[in-house]
Amino acid sequence: MYLDVVMPLTLFSITLLTMFLNEKVERKLKTVFEERRFRVQDAILLVATISITVSIIVFIPQMAIVSLFLFVYFMLLFLFTYLFSNIEKGKAEFFFAAFSLLSFAIASLSLFSLGAKAPVGYGALIFLCLCGFSFLALLYEWCSAQSKERWHMAAFPPTMFINLYLFFSQTPIWAPYLLNFYGMFFAVLVTLYLSSMFTWKTTIVFVGFITVMDIILVLVTGSMVTAATHVSALRLPVMVYMPIFPIAGPEASYLSLGLGDFLFAGLLATQTSKKFGKNFAVLSVVAMVVSFFLFEIAMLNYGIMAFPGTLMILSGWTASILFKILRRS
Repeated sequence: MYLDVVMPLTLFSITLLTMFLNEKVERKLKTVFEERRFRVQDAILLVATISITVSIIVFIPQMAIVSLFLFVYFMLLFLFTYLFSNIEKGKAEFFFAAFSLLSFAIASLSLFSLGAKAPVGYGALIFLCLCGFSFLALLYEWCSAQSKERWHMAAFPPTMFINLYLFFSQTPIWAPYLLNFYGMFFAVLVTLYLSSMFTWKTTIVFVGFITVMDIILVLVTGSMVTAATHVSALRLPVMVYMPIFPIAGPEASYLSLGLGDFLFAGLLATQTSKKFGKNFAVLSVVAMVVSFFLFEIAMLNYGIMAFPGTLMILSGWTASILFKILRRS
């Protein structure tokens, strides 16, 4: 019998991390978004938009897809960094110092391990410049007495991501390590962003419609699988790839899970925490992961190549909610 524990543990870790981080950043995000909330019609419209996008993305030129995703990722990193850039002076100095050392390390690694061939050589030069800019920002921070939002701090993380993708996406530096790292990172950021605008009611509506949509696009039309294959070929961080352990089948040694499934689980966990408390939310996450694990075993042993991740996760969450309701009764 084939089975895997790596992907379920990854799902468990990312979902719990998102739930605990949401408690720390939700107040800040609510203030920024002026306490705005999704209405039921907004949740339905979001599902419709996702469905249409998935259905037509295979017809969009690859360069347009890359440009769109890089722009979205850039803005997401910039906005989140900017929102939380009003940190203490010492922490800001540590940020710029660490960023300078990291940029220098990436440039050195790319030159000595990958060679100075283009575009890797150009990428190394860019990161050396980024190292210099972050050092100048560190000097500016030493001389400045302000601790308000720093736009120059917010510019560094997205700039690093864009340069890593443009110059190193075809090298071992990018895949699978940085690809998985950024995939998980963006899954957490998007979940935190959306969770602040969802309520319990709109969450129920959203997860219901998105699960039905996922079943149709995966099992009926196959559009979700085609779109995922089309976009993942561009090495964009839209999926997380994990090795199958401990027992892999002869057909595949890796499993992939889309960022949307991490978002789905994280949204359920954060809203459950706000509705029923943190302790029960952790139990619901365990139920989601156990359900995902059992579905995954069936997929590995019966040769099922694709199955709606939302249904795998929702089954466990629904069981935990029903248990909670019956226990109250």
